[in-house]
Amino acid sequence: MPRALVATGMELEYDTFGSPDDPTLLLVMGFTAQMIQWDERFCGQLADTGLHVVRFDNRDCGLSTKLDGVVVDTGAVMAAALGGGELPEVPYSLSDMAADGIGLLDHLGVERAHVMGASMGGMIVQTMAIEHPTRVRSVISVMSTTGDPSVGQAAPEVLGVLLSPPATTREEYIETSPKWMAWHSKKHRSAERTKELAAVAWDRSNYADGGPRQLAAIFASGDRTERLRQLDVPALVIHGRDDTLITPSGGLATAEAIPGAHLLYLADMGHDLPEPLWPLVVDAVAAHTRLAG
Repeated sequence: MPRALVATGMELEYDTFGSPDDPTLLLVMGFTAQMIQWDERFCGQLADTGLHVVRFDNRDCGLSTKLDGVVVDTGAVMAAALGGGELPEVPYSLSDMAADGIGLLDHLGVERAHVMGASMGGMIVQTMAIEHPTRVRSVISVMSTTGDPSVGQAAPEVLGVLLSPPATTREEYIETSPKWMAWHSKKHRSAERTKELAAVAWDRSNYADGGPRQLAAIFASGDRTERLRQLDVPALVIHGRDDTLITPSGGLATAEAIPGAHLLYLADMGHDLPEPLWPLVVDAVAAHTRLAG
């Protein structure tokens, strides 16, 4: 797959689907998640609606630039963010990650794009719309939140999974991956499928060291609610009732904050995009992007 050296100094691994003559839809994945979490068949279905689909690895993830050796005290960042104290210095913020995506659009010669992000990716595309409004045709925020610590917080039953130490071997990573189903769709989750995806992810790029830096970026970037209220951009918010990682109040708050935003609230969706829901999501994205122009 191609790589782009962007203005932020990052090299981003990316992939495209469809015709570059069509409106571009930039897909931004979430915390420590590689671009392959945007399934290529899902990307193909989006492209079939008349979109030029671009997916990429965020910095510190997948095959993009990794900030090896850069240390951050994530606990101190979280404590300061939640307690109102002075934030320690962080390696980068969501603003920097948003600038990475804008830099990729520059590399591709795309003046304006629809931007769609999942989880942390939703936070990044919200930041793109806030800080780079002339580059954003529309925003699609999926299973994400506003940064307000009073909404979207993980359910107690998933905290143990979140705090468990990362796997150190391929076998352990694959065999323990079904623990992630704690936040997947109750109706559509599959241990076998989860293990298959874990194997593909490990073999492509096993890199856990970027996690603390990405988490610090999330907490250091604060609450976007007031800035979201100032947006003048078509917005679609997608969230699942079964989401226990970023609970539904995060998506509801996002839709409430962005003027004129539409909310697609799916009963059988968790913190994932299971294949049976693709037709609903693809149709919603296609309709939204057509209306947005």
